[in-house]
Amino acid sequence: MCENCKKPYYITTAIAYTSGKPHIGNTYEIVLTDAIARYKRAQGYDVFFQTGTDEHGVKIEEKAKEAGISPKEFVDAVAKTIKGNFDLMNTSYDYFVRTTDDYHETQVQKIFKKLYEQGDIYKGTYEGMYCTPCESFWTESQLVDGKCPDCGREVKKASEEAYFLKLQKYTDRLIKHMEEHPEFIQPESRKNEMLNNFLKPGLQDLCVSRTSFTWGIPVDFDDKHVVYVWIDALSNYITSLGFDADGNHGERYLKYWPADVHIIGKDILRFHTIYWPIMLMALDQPLPKQVFGHPWLLVGDGKMSKSKGNAIYADELVTHFGVDAVRYFVLHEMPFAQDGVITWDLMVERINSDLANILGNLVSRTLSMVNKYQGGYIRYPKVLEDIDEELISLALATPKKVAQKMEELRVGDAIDEIFTLLRRSNKYIDETQPWILGKDEEKKDRLASVLYHLLECIRFAAVLLESFMPQSAQKILDELHTKERTLESLQSFGALECDHKVEEKPAILFARIDAAAFMKQLEEEHAQAQESKEAEKKPEYKPEITVDDFAKLDLRVGTILSCEKHPKADRLLVEQIDLGCGDVRQIVSGIAKHYEPKDLIGRRVVVVANLKSTKLRGVESQGMILCAADEQDLDLVSINKDMKDGTAVS
Repeated sequence: MCENCKKPYYITTAIAYTSGKPHIGNTYEIVLTDAIARYKRAQGYDVFFQTGTDEHGVKIEEKAKEAGISPKEFVDAVAKTIKGNFDLMNTSYDYFVRTTDDYHETQVQKIFKKLYEQGDIYKGTYEGMYCTPCESFWTESQLVDGKCPDCGREVKKASEEAYFLKLQKYTDRLIKHMEEHPEFIQPESRKNEMLNNFLKPGLQDLCVSRTSFTWGIPVDFDDKHVVYVWIDALSNYITSLGFDADGNHGERYLKYWPADVHIIGKDILRFHTIYWPIMLMALDQPLPKQVFGHPWLLVGDGKMSKSKGNAIYADELVTHFGVDAVRYFVLHEMPFAQDGVITWDLMVERINSDLANILGNLVSRTLSMVNKYQGGYIRYPKVLEDIDEELISLALATPKKVAQKMEELRVGDAIDEIFTLLRRSNKYIDETQPWILGKDEEKKDRLASVLYHLLECIRFAAVLLESFMPQSAQKILDELHTKERTLESLQSFGALECDHKVEEKPAILFARIDAAAFMKQLEEEHAQAQESKEAEKKPEYKPEITVDDFAKLDLRVGTILSCEKHPKADRLLVEQIDLGCGDVRQIVSGIAKHYEPKDLIGRRVVVVANLKSTKLRGVESQGMILCAADEQDLDLVSINKDMKDGTAVS
């Protein structure tokens, strides 16, 4: 039985906001969390890995309105996109929570009411500067150059009735917890930031309800209010496990809470290390063991942003490079505490240098030599020399080094340790020169030993790489035709089975990329995409007219008095329209597909009153009513104010 078997381990990402498709900077977080979760499973832990979507708020309400659909329809579509993005990256989450889930919404209401009834939430009025994208209130002193200190966007004055969570009540207790548990916030610099910039200067109570929008979970005892984002979104970490505010918790909650680690972006650290712990203290629940605020993945030297137009998306990267290459890059290139950088040319460089040259070339060369010199069979006569001991010692040390780095959540450093072994193995080939040994029949046992050492080092690396590059790792192990695929099998050197054949024709794991040709192709693709985007934006207008041309039209307000179907044409309707002063016009319109006659009676419309009379399928038409139409739908131009029939439109 392994040391960690059956030990519960609960790990989460922050839940993704459903405002749109996540870029690779957003996607990095779930890949990072997945790597940690996979490694913990490999160590024998009973892992529960959760991710999901944050789906309420004014920004969602506004975006849904712009799209002409309900907020629920909007978030359903975006949540599906986000989930698809996470699946594309081969992430092994166990549960995908949505804050529109029925159980979550019910528990949020119960949590809010419980905190209110015990005096931790009270009603007041909020006056401050509000940032819509961040859904945050700020005081004047907190603004940076008059703008939101988090995102740098414009803020506006807002005042509204709201409920507040008492933060000051728990401040001293939280400071004490942080000081007694130095591992609670990682990296350590983030802990110092929370203590010195927020907690010790003093906290203002937190606004936890809103009345200025409706797309949120209603406060069930005060229907003017909806629960604000913090209590709604943050509580997902416990509601998804079956937390019950009444105390009747589900088995999963009792098993997995408190969380071992929340993986979040550094920009939302304050919410997870101040607001969330205080909420839990107020609920008398244990705090998470650790919160890791990872740095950002930048494009060049700037923050990735859809509004800036510099966002890079996971699906485009995967199309060009494959899933594991993208996973490798974002995991390896992100430092522990500083921001990382992604560019297309840097991506190509890493694939060529690390994945094609170091990893792919080692596997290809070694398997090819086993096939060439030994008919594909693995043999280990153990003819050893001093140089072998160094390689074997490094191989045996590597799993321990990786374990230490992963314990510290230094994922990029853990990958470096594996690639140190791969580099040393490539050097070992140059030192032992198997192609020379292969020419001497008396050296065949020495050759077999050299090749076995290489194969075993490749197995060590592949087993360790499974957490970071699962598909490639499995492919390598499949080509070795080995069953020894666990971390436990790396405790001694020599577990790779002998007297069976390796893959005769190993696949190319990572092909080298012609950097110049690729960048040229990418530039052309982006130019074509931009042209298509601009073409979609720009409608084809009719030739320009002058004011005098427009003045020739006589547009008038009219009321539809009656409407019936055309006797000879299914797509036409015949309307009688009052233009005032006894002028009633008969107008034939091709709108029967979009309106029932009875629904148009009484409608105030705009009529082209000086259009020459004509007959449409034998029925006279004395004008035209204005409408807007696209390929799918049609809508009449209407007059909403109480204006007299016959009023000129200009």
